[in-house]
Amino acid sequence: MKVSTAEFVKSAFKESDWPLDLKPEIAFLGRSNVGKSSLINSLLSVRGLARTSSTPGRTQSLNFFSINDRFRFVDLPGFGYARVPQDIRSTWGEMVTSYLAKRRQLVLSIQIVDSRHEPTKQDLQLHEWLEHSNKPRLLVATKSDKLSNNELRKNLEHIGSVLEDDSILAYSAKTGRGRDELWRAIKSAIS
Repeated sequence: MKVSTAEFVKSAFKESDWPLDLKPEIAFLGRSNVGKSSLINSLLSVRGLARTSSTPGRTQSLNFFSINDRFRFVDLPGFGYARVPQDIRSTWGEMVTSYLAKRRQLVLSIQIVDSRHEPTKQDLQLHEWLEHSNKPRLLVATKSDKLSNNELRKNLEHIGSVLEDDSILAYSAKTGRGRDELWRAIKSAIS
């Protein structure tokens, strides 16, 4: 897909802050430090639009980005390890669950896992919740450039068996691996 415009719209901490129009939305979910913001930036071929950090947990709100003024990407707060106060972290689950359950504009949830690591209990819970709620979803394994092809194949098979999902897309923000396939899934979801 040709991206002519990609811009930050707003950060939302509660439902009343969500954009009101009916443009389709693609949500990016995963644990802290899994590469959500890097994936978004690489998909859009824009540096720094979605804020990246070496410190996990920097995304603390729902961040809405307008793409070609036709649809939105939504960067959700990461779960798991994050150096933020417990009272802030405890609101994330509620904020994310509310968005995923209520948002009519949500046409695809992209669950991101790290291709190098065992899925966590939280990865499994999120995957089961998305599956149980019949939400359109896609599983993407980031940081695939950090593994040999053999290691990547083994890890994807293992992740697939743990999450009981054999349709995992390997992605690399560095090399662009999986970019075209991910755009095809997004285009299909918004059309």
